[in-house]
Amino acid sequence: MKDNTLLHIDISQFQDDLINWYQENKRDLPWRVEQNPYKIWVSEVMLQQTKVDTVIPYFNKFIDDFPTLYDLASAKEQDVLKAWEGLGYYSRARNLQNAIREVVASYGGEIPANPSDLGSLKGVGPYTKGAILSIAYDQPEPAVDGNVMRVLSRILKVEEDIAKPRTKKVFENHVRELISHVDPSSFNQGLMELGAIVCTPKNPMCMLCPVQQHCQAFAEGIEKQLPIKSKAKKQKSLPYVALLIKNKEGNYLIEKRPETGLLANLWQFPMVPLNEMGFNQIPSWFEKEYGIDVALKREAGKLKHVFSHLIWDLEIHEATSISSQTCLSNARFVNKNEMEAFPFPVSHQKMKQFLLG
Repeated sequence: MKDNTLLHIDISQFQDDLINWYQENKRDLPWRVEQNPYKIWVSEVMLQQTKVDTVIPYFNKFIDDFPTLYDLASAKEQDVLKAWEGLGYYSRARNLQNAIREVVASYGGEIPANPSDLGSLKGVGPYTKGAILSIAYDQPEPAVDGNVMRVLSRILKVEEDIAKPRTKKVFENHVRELISHVDPSSFNQGLMELGAIVCTPKNPMCMLCPVQQHCQAFAEGIEKQLPIKSKAKKQKSLPYVALLIKNKEGNYLIEKRPETGLLANLWQFPMVPLNEMGFNQIPSWFEKEYGIDVALKREAGKLKHVFSHLIWDLEIHEATSISSQTCLSNARFVNKNEMEAFPFPVSHQKMKQFLLG
């Protein structure tokens, strides 16, 4: 039974207007050159929480490094993280590689076209599943992200909070009613494209909208009031001292983060939690934890790095040590050239500008 929310829409005309506009106005993006499910999967994972212009060079390099899913499946995780360096949300890269390995092991290297099989893979949520099935396999499956929810909240005048998980289900149901069964790939990409370049968050360009005649929010003059989205909880701020420790050989101490949790398996300069000790306690704490002597030097700078749920407030200090090795198996001294082979999170990449001499 059709949802009452859709009663005012001529669905067939809406499909035609959206798809025709998309075909004439779609951006020339590298993952749109062919309906390759592997490349579409990589692009969709990269595009989550990242802008298109940022993703393009990363996508091109990633595909150069791992041109097929077999290349990605057999790659070392550190090489994958290095290729992902700077994109953030590194669990996406690990989940992608693990899922691709499962595709090779369990599906003969063929990315499943079955919704149940595809959705069972590591890190493949409803959006990624819908994007792959619709874009690569032309199946009429919803692919609902923030862009799509914004567009449809205006067109359909949906006044539910899009920050709540249950609201996404509402939009998925709407898309199932609206989606073209003739060209689901262009339909879903059309919604995404419309949200990216016309139906933008703050100043939607309604005069250029191909589906303006279908839009309830425009008809009522409330397009800027939608979507409704409650504010996220305030992030917790954590103070750290990050140490750029140079030893007598001119090498710097770096360490690998734990295998699970935030920024898992990436490398960083040592970080000392200031909420656990005073600044003057750092040398004795370091000798106990790392087994090396440390002499603190000048402050080199400050950085603030914002995650979705917390903020790192980083004081960056230069330091020296007479040690050439540490007691920790996940830490080592490396020179500047060697350092370039290790994947660092963005905040610690920025710290490299402060390195001594």
